Amino acid sequence: MNFEAKGIITAMVTPLTADYKIHEKGLRKLVNYMIDGGVHGLFVVGTSGEFYGFSPEQRRDAFQICIDEAKGRVPVYAGVNGITTAEAIGYAQMAEEAGADAISVLTPMFISVTQAELYQHYADIAASTKLPMLLYNNVGKTNVNIGVDTAVKLSKIKNIVGVKDSSGDFTLTSEYIRNTYQGGKPFYVLSGRDTLIHACLCYGGHGAITACANIAPRLMADIYDKYVAGDVAGSLEAQYKIAPVRMAFNLGSYPTILKESLELLGIDAGPCFAPVGPMSVESKELLKKALIQAGVLA
Repeated sequence: MNFEAKGIITAMVTPLTADYKIHEKGLRKLVNYMIDGGVHGLFVVGTSGEFYGFSPEQRRDAFQICIDEAKGRVPVYAGVNGITTAEAIGYAQMAEEAGADAISVLTPMFISVTQAELYQHYADIAASTKLPMLLYNNVGKTNVNIGVDTAVKLSKIKNIVGVKDSSGDFTLTSEYIRNTYQGGKPFYVLSGRDTLIHACLCYGGHGAITACANIAPRLMADIYDKYVAGDVAGSLEAQYKIAPVRMAFNLGSYPTILKESLELLGIDAGPCFAPVGPMSVESKELLKKALIQAGVLA
């Protein structure tokens, strides 16, 4: 399998109408804002995209809208998260039918599973589709961690091509990289923490799936583009510039920070699914200052 999971891939928000329907015009506008900004891929209906609020039909619609609007300019990664293996398989097959380029699969949430069960979960999903597949580790949200040994075993499956690590534990990220660095089948390790993208690249990683790219696609793409062009100092400068925005994520319930940032930039992303509400006036002012400090907002 020749698919390369690398670069800056936006963990896209899903624009919604006031009654929580997909805002198709807003979603199409956001796709173009991302691509025009220089990102290398789009990750649709993941954590930032509020996958937990959508019916299966709405997920399919989101996949199809993004794939249609991207028009092959960048790969589209479909989030196929589910608690049970059967649920995730259903979404994986839906993504394949919709024409996605790859899928990303979060660890099961709410339930506790052993590493052996987790291996079988991912192996069965991979066997159900021809699409390239990313493992998605976000232990802070699911309380299930993909162990290094499990990741190494899974990396040997033909269409499991990489992992997104949102743990924030750079030792874990680096061990994924070190232990899957082989002369044979490529395995792409992507940072899921926006503050660690440059560090991940320096250690041998391949990029990031990043929420901040919704807000500042060009700045985030610079972290990767400058690094691979040999401008390591420029890459680090871009990493430093985005830090105030990432640090502002605690100003509101996630992912309202992303949607309110887009509103300040003139892109209507709508509300988040209740119970997540809007930011306070005071918090929004602090967010605005962070965006100005990062050079994202004039």
